Amino acid sequence: MNKKYSYIGISFIILIFGIYTVRNLSAYFKEPALVQIKETSIPSYQFTNQEGNLMTSDYYKGKVHVVEFFFTTCTTICPKMNANMVKIQNEFYSNIDFGIASFSINPTHDTSEVLTAYAKEKGATSKRWHFFTGNQDAIYDLATNGFTLYVGENDQVIDGFEHSGSFALVDKNGFIRSRKDEFGNPIGFYDGLSDEGVQMIIEDIAVLLKE
Repeated sequence: MNKKYSYIGISFIILIFGIYTVRNLSAYFKEPALVQIKETSIPSYQFTNQEGNLMTSDYYKGKVHVVEFFFTTCTTICPKMNANMVKIQNEFYSNIDFGIASFSINPTHDTSEVLTAYAKEKGATSKRWHFFTGNQDAIYDLATNGFTLYVGENDQVIDGFEHSGSFALVDKNGFIRSRKDEFGNPIGFYDGLSDEGVQMIIEDIAVLLKE
């Protein structure tokens, strides 16, 4: 075979391989597409934060924010959830378009004073991270119907309460958003107990902040 044509053939193969590799790398590093998991935005609410201030959901309008349901006397999953939430806080600490909302499912015990001490102990230092207390029925309704995250009292379990270890990601317009799994289905919520879940929500917060 003529060496000239041989070189051309090899160059052509290298070119095709390079194009294929670049396309695959582009797909790999492409920002995840985030879908809306409910047709309606989260319902409006009004609760008291750790500073004793009455706040409404309007505070988070125009902000991307992460939501969790927890309680301060939880000895099982809550410490891990909030240690991971601190990582998320620190990642976007200076971004005024990002916030966090933590709702106590034991508001009778978790007064503003208790929540202030808890926030300090856990390292929740952002001015845009609010810990909410208030009417228990209203908080439970928000969790169950507003976010479809399970919460409940159960004297048969450790600490007397049950709740999800998931974080909800809410966009600037108040809609719950998530990425899709490998089968193209929305994951819905992010695992607040795993490093993988935390990394995923950090990546997706960054995506929503650009919208």
